[in-house]
Amino acid sequence: MAARCDVVVVGLGAVGSATTYQLARAGASVVGIDRFSPPHAQGSSHGETRITRLAVGEGAEYVPLVRRSHELWREIEEATGRSVLVACGGLIMGSPSATGQHGVEDFTSATIALATAHGIDHEVLEAHEVRRRFGVFEVTDEVAYFEPSAGYLRAEECVSAQLELAERLGASLRRNETVRSFEEHASGVRVETDVGSYEASSAVLAGGPWMPELVPALAQHLTVHRQVQYWFAIDGDHGRFASLPVFIWLHGRRDGQYAYGFPALDGPRGGVKVATETFGAETTPHSVDRELRPGEAAEMYEAHLKGRFTGLSSRCVRHSVCLYTVAPDFGFVVDVLEGHGNVVVASPCSGHGFKHSAAVGECAAALAMGRTPPLDLSAFRVARLATGGHAPLRD
Repeated sequence: MAARCDVVVVGLGAVGSATTYQLARAGASVVGIDRFSPPHAQGSSHGETRITRLAVGEGAEYVPLVRRSHELWREIEEATGRSVLVACGGLIMGSPSATGQHGVEDFTSATIALATAHGIDHEVLEAHEVRRRFGVFEVTDEVAYFEPSAGYLRAEECVSAQLELAERLGASLRRNETVRSFEEHASGVRVETDVGSYEASSAVLAGGPWMPELVPALAQHLTVHRQVQYWFAIDGDHGRFASLPVFIWLHGRRDGQYAYGFPALDGPRGGVKVATETFGAETTPHSVDRELRPGEAAEMYEAHLKGRFTGLSSRCVRHSVCLYTVAPDFGFVVDVLEGHGNVVVASPCSGHGFKHSAAVGECAAALAMGRTPPLDLSAFRVARLATGGHAPLRD
């Protein structure tokens, strides 16, 4: 016989773990299913850290999500005793001619304008002020945005902490179990796995890079891309790198000419985590190359780091491969699936979703319980994908 519950959550990464926790917190009986044992290194929620920032240059529609997420991260810390959010500050640097990010031109200016409109505490710094204050950035004509409340999230800790809380509240977690299909019927949803089946009033699909195969109707709109995170060795003053803010540096006129990074967290030999974003060949979570390709680290260093940092070596000490699931407009999808009134989709994150995931989970949980979400999700509806996406809201 099929196991019964109020809600089944498929995928227990950033969004799925948050949704499962919020459902259990609201008193729902919930089963969370993941084909691996989260937190794991097969999807989009690993690699030690993720940037968080209140002034989300991608669009004003994201500000309420990240503000609420910051509140939730602090509540999660209080409940578990874990450190998940570190507010070390955030720096976004870009010259007037620099390219945009996530479909937004002049990303630095867009961030400054949004912070001003929403009353987010920040400073605007000239290049000489950046060099003086932080010491390692060889900026020239860049203008910089500095946000004291920005910082990083400990990615695996965020997932693990929310799953811990969900289990405390009675959620049943099914690890190393693969969902094969779901089917809606008169009384709810039936979810079939390689182990058994589950009957629920509703389901939340938070499968990240597995979404195109979970929901074929969305496959034509979503693409999955391999991303590499690098840790480069420190040849200079480790203390300077350890005390850095998180940073995004837009440095060229062509798409993809930017890098982002974090303070050094693992001592003098642990390196500095930096990455860029690439959207070339599509992949799948089954076929992705998880190894570092010959010359890949050298190309990253030459294109994005060389001559821009004082004391950062070209030697890569480790790497991690993760996956982006991307919509055409780089937006999210958080909505009831069209034609399936009892199925909620909470994906993709389009490469900038982790910082919002706690609040996205709260909203997805509300939808699954037939309640009005606490935040406006109108910008993230499924229907927009059929028309080629939307022009994100801007201030």
